[in-house]
Amino acid sequence: MSKDAHTYKTLPGSPDGSLLFVFHGTGADESQLLSLGRDLAPQATIVSPRGDVSEHGAARFFRRTGEGVYDMDDLARATDKMVGFVKAHVEAAKPSSVLGLGYSNGANILASVMFAVPSLFDAAVLMHPLIPFEPEVKGSLAGRRILVTAGKRDPICPPNLTARLEAYLRADGADVTVEWHDGGHEVQSNEIEAAQRFLSATPAEGA
Repeated sequence: MSKDAHTYKTLPGSPDGSLLFVFHGTGADESQLLSLGRDLAPQATIVSPRGDVSEHGAARFFRRTGEGVYDMDDLARATDKMVGFVKAHVEAAKPSSVLGLGYSNGANILASVMFAVPSLFDAAVLMHPLIPFEPEVKGSLAGRRILVTAGKRDPICPPNLTARLEAYLRADGADVTVEWHDGGHEVQSNEIEAAQRFLSATPAEGA
């Protein structure tokens, strides 16, 4: 379990404040969501890891064999590695709360980490996640706040799978909010506004 298990960037925030992990989409890197993270959580310390898999030169967090077809063994590997990375940063920072935000492939690895260790994140924003398998939650997501954002015409993350993910999360006790727009896989302004409202409403531990 190492803070350096992934190449990453960080933006310092208020001491003893929240810790926000941001996870980029396929083909981006650890710089993609830093400024967004700062806009959404101005006081948080932000940690942004880079995916350790290359798909024809595009960075990802786990391998796939085709569009929407995941290498489940590699997803398990990547999830275990990311759990260790997040835990190491949390133990070092001892933050008031642990937040996550991921887009596309980044949302998928964040969701997988939450399935593996539901207690790790207090709240998470999953932007255009695609979970084409039935999650196996190791524990309970009861009390965890999750915002899912999605496009009604997203060719990569079909709306029916977003609705199925919402149902899974609710069935496991998570406090789920879903924000839709009429477009595709792109992030639109209403998603950003929803994420800002969502993250600003996360109470500090013990508050």
